[in-house]
Amino acid sequence: MSLIAEYSTTARPHRGIVQVYDANAYLGDDETLARSRTEVAAGNGYHLYLHSLQADIQVQITIKVWDGPQKPPEDIEGTVHLTLESETGQLVVNQLTYGPAGIMELPRPGVYEGQATWSGRDATAAYCDSSHRRSVEEDWSTEQLRAAWEQCPVAEQYTLALWFVRESEDDEDER
Repeated sequence: MSLIAEYSTTARPHRGIVQVYDANAYLGDDETLARSRTEVAAGNGYHLYLHSLQADIQVQITIKVWDGPQKPPEDIEGTVHLTLESETGQLVVNQLTYGPAGIMELPRPGVYEGQATWSGRDATAAYCDSSHRRSVEEDWSTEQLRAAWEQCPVAEQYTLALWFVRESEDDEDER
């Protein structure tokens, strides 16, 4: 299978959450957000929530669009199947408090299936926790703590592997 498009950005998971959604899907979903805390990645078809175990170190978000179904890589910590609809053809990677981290232009609007995978989640959380402890014990300044976060030896990575499955359906009831 061939890779059609790829987009990558970093985002701060404030409150442990990074969102991915269609540019016109403004309303969140509290139930799906709560599910992400146990499933790591949870979606409702329009919103996808990625749940980090820490809230301070930037995470890497990569979205890959393929021409057909993909198997998850073997060197990951976990995977979740997902469906994501984008009526605009633009996916927003959003940081809850800080706003959009980036926008990906999909090859075409429509419904995409795929999987969310992650790696480095546990190790980044452990490093973040140890940095917090050391900052208290050694009386670090805010700048020293931020510098430690930037030197995290492990990258927390979330990858969405998507493939187009169909056009969006017009919903007559919403008009």
